Amino acid sequence: MDEEKMKQAVKEALQSSKPRNFTQTVDIAVNLKNLDFKKPESRVKGDVELPHGRGKPTKVGVIAGGDLAERAKLQNLTVIIPEELEALRAEKRKARKLANAHDFFLAQADLMPTVGKNLGPVLGRKNKMPRPVPPVAPLPPLLARLEKTIAVDSKGKNTLHCLVGTEKMELEKLVENAMAIYNFVEKTVPKGTENIASVYIKTTMGKPVRVM
Repeated sequence: MDEEKMKQAVKEALQSSKPRNFTQTVDIAVNLKNLDFKKPESRVKGDVELPHGRGKPTKVGVIAGGDLAERAKLQNLTVIIPEELEALRAEKRKARKLANAHDFFLAQADLMPTVGKNLGPVLGRKNKMPRPVPPVAPLPPLLARLEKTIAVDSKGKNTLHCLVGTEKMELEKLVENAMAIYNFVEKTVPKGTENIASVYIKTTMGKPVRVM
């Protein structure tokens, strides 16, 4: 991918986007081709650390008890204690609302089987299964990394979408973030560029601009 093409597309997407009464995200869409999406190896999935961050706060939920739960509360994070998991399993709407309100989840490692049983169907579908952490794990380094992380998942489809930043970020930083996503996809698919049909950049409410 020619970085200059990406730069021109991001620039055009920003310039053509009408002002809104909220900060729009800048997103990338990569269309895939020549893949059998029934095969696991054709699924593009993984975490990408954006060089310049997401440009917006990352909302993290923590599933834990005891000391880890208390430390998470001190970080002003949403805390789901073990006793709430079974109730969430029964209240699907509440579980979906919880999933939609957060970008990532962390879970006390020994609770992962219980989390999978009760929230797996909801979180798994949204590619938001918790990252397991030991009960004594320090939270600040984990949160700092998540502030820059994007979870990429094609979900067995021929198109994947994800955020690369917001319209308030500098052009060069958005371009580098977009290239990080593109390079990840190119390295993940079996045949590299042969499996990429097209790439688009757009703002939340703007029209897509083709990169390639």
